[in-house]
Amino acid sequence: MNITPITVSDLNKYMKTKVADDEYLNNVFVKGEISNYKLHYTGHMYFTLKDENSLIKCIMFKQSTATLNFVPKDGIKVMVLRYSICI
Repeated sequence: MNITPITVSDLNKYMKTKVADDEYLNNVFVKGEISNYKLHYTGHMYFTLKDENSLIKCIMFKQSTATLNFVPKDGIKVMVLRYSICI
């Protein structure tokens, strides 16, 4: 089998178009618990969203963190809609 590697940028572009073209993924509403929360000096928030069986590594960029009406911390149950987090 001959496998040709692609760049990280090409993979990211491909994945972005797949998500952008998928109506379900553009409107998915996920509930879970915040863990491993870190507020980076740049203002970005890094955390894991988890349930009993799985986890998703997440980032919330600085321009979106200003819209939060709570302070994230480990153990908080939240619902995430692509660009926002609700407790």
